[in-house]
Amino acid sequence: MSTPSCAPVRRHDIDALRALAFALVILYHVAMYYVADWHWHLKSPYAAEWLQAPMRALNLWRMDLVFLVSGLAFGLVRRGQSVAGLVRLRSLRLLVPLAFGMAVIVPYQPYAQGVANGLIAPGFGAFLLRYYSGSTWPPGAFDGWHAGVTWNHLWYLAYLWAYTVVLAALLPLAESAAGQRLRRAFTGLRGAALMVVPVLPLALYSVLLWPHLPPTHDLIHDGWLHAVYFTVFVYGYWIGLDAGLWVELVRLRWRTLGLALVLLVLYLGLLGLAQQHGVRAARWPLRVLADVYLWAALLTILGWAHHRLNRPWPWLRWASESVYPWYLLHQTAIIVLVVWLAPAQLGPVVEPLALVAGTVGLCWGLTAVVRRVGWLRPLFGLPGQGEKPLVKRAPASLG
Repeated sequence: MSTPSCAPVRRHDIDALRALAFALVILYHVAMYYVADWHWHLKSPYAAEWLQAPMRALNLWRMDLVFLVSGLAFGLVRRGQSVAGLVRLRSLRLLVPLAFGMAVIVPYQPYAQGVANGLIAPGFGAFLLRYYSGSTWPPGAFDGWHAGVTWNHLWYLAYLWAYTVVLAALLPLAESAAGQRLRRAFTGLRGAALMVVPVLPLALYSVLLWPHLPPTHDLIHDGWLHAVYFTVFVYGYWIGLDAGLWVELVRLRWRTLGLALVLLVLYLGLLGLAQQHGVRAARWPLRVLADVYLWAALLTILGWAHHRLNRPWPWLRWASESVYPWYLLHQTAIIVLVVWLAPAQLGPVVEPLALVAGTVGLCWGLTAVVRRVGWLRPLFGLPGQGEKPLVKRAPASLG
């Protein structure tokens, strides 16, 4: 079931987990249009409060899973690459799609938000002329108005590039004798130690950073999220294909699932009581409880994925190449469809179903074009036609 770290066997569970993690991101962003009292670029008149609980259950670990899988991929791509070559390759695969996405894919999002807010006049062509010229915007016109431009959902690419560069610079230390001892100490964790020890840095960040550095996704002023995401990125790098650790993850999968469910129920219950009675002193203990739930959820997902998904699924090759274009396209597709569907007033059942189906259809069709057009492929993070994979048997990574 597990494979030695040196065996050149493709890990289908990591490929599948990567694809499913980003599919979850797409569904999450569709739901953001409908969840009541949560800020998003556009909001539905059919917003529902009941969505808050399941959305919170996902929100506490969804991006942490993405960065952990990205760290796994970093370790696999690292093999056989020089540090300079690794940074160059990852920069091309991350920064080129980021620049293209910000220039071409994302701009409709701030336009639609600004029009909905009544702060930008209708007319996408006129908006683009002003947007590309570096114009100033009315306060609150769209998310990122103060910078003049925005990367919206593509913030992940900038963060992943930064973590890649930092970890690449630290590789001489990470691959030294001391660094390898630290890695072996992590991958040697078993039982309760595996459930507790990796949470300690996350809890420390919640105590020291979270109260003072709320999430911004602007890269510069995001100290708490950087600490959390870079840590789980390093955890993914450490985990790699260590046979013993993956066996342990599978062995613990039922226990971690039970623990995650208990922690989630406890967290949501205490959060509801704290909000109902206005107990602000509960914010810090709840944040630490969320960290414990986060790690239990990640352990559960890794264990079950290795147990159930490590096989050559028929859809996996297509999904592995399609996930990056889908990620780039999906949020703009959602907002285009929201603007188109909202006037039809389809209701709180038909409209979300149509929105999901339409998003899938648009991403599917546009990605089919991207995969076949040679000059488009690098703009969407795909290797050029005829380009040999960097690592033949390692899972592809986003970017």
